[in-house]
Amino acid sequence: MNIVVWTIFFATIGLIGCLFEWRGKFLGWIARIWGKVILKVGGIQYKVNGLENLDPNSHYVFAANHESAMDIPLTFASLPFHIVSISKIELKRIPIFGWAMMAGGHFFVDRRNHKQAMKSLEKAKKSMTKNPRSIILYPEGTRSMNGEIMPFKKGGLIWALQMGVPVVPVALCGTRDTLKKKSLVLKNHPLTVEVGAPIETASLTFEDRQQYVANVQQAVVALKAKWQENG
Repeated sequence: MNIVVWTIFFATIGLIGCLFEWRGKFLGWIARIWGKVILKVGGIQYKVNGLENLDPNSHYVFAANHESAMDIPLTFASLPFHIVSISKIELKRIPIFGWAMMAGGHFFVDRRNHKQAMKSLEKAKKSMTKNPRSIILYPEGTRSMNGEIMPFKKGGLIWALQMGVPVVPVALCGTRDTLKKKSLVLKNHPLTVEVGAPIETASLTFEDRQQYVANVQQAVVALKAKWQENG
């Protein structure tokens, strides 16, 4: 329940702030504070490894595994960038929360309509040219039920390739033990974010897409395996 209350609270503040700032940077900052508050209120400790791999003045596409609803606040809390998401279109219709996402420059895709999804990605490319920011992707497309990383879908990653934006593999570790799917019970379990080195896309072509997507997935799998080995 606390998550819902804090989400509405910060979304409302963000909506008010965006009246004075069109690029969404204020809402990006609010999203980071929201993520930190959600984790703090839940008594959840987390650490981030690998931020030294990134240039704080650059923009990236972050590609992360997805195990829990806690992945989202953890992502925003741990990555010190102006980040927006590519989300399912259903979230756009949620009062206050969806409005805040739209005002913050997040992107929405109708996954059931491939043609419309491609149009949405083209629109996103134009928006990114006008107003650069970083993007978080969860390429599995849905939450893993057993913690195993599922095959990555190509859509968002190919968009990053076409834009020539570096892709950063990210492993979100421990979130499934903190909040399981369909559960309302939040457990105090320490979390870790493993950030990999950026994978450059500027020199890649569309013909490279299969190996490129495989490389991104393998990098995320390796980061999670590293965390598991370190206990």
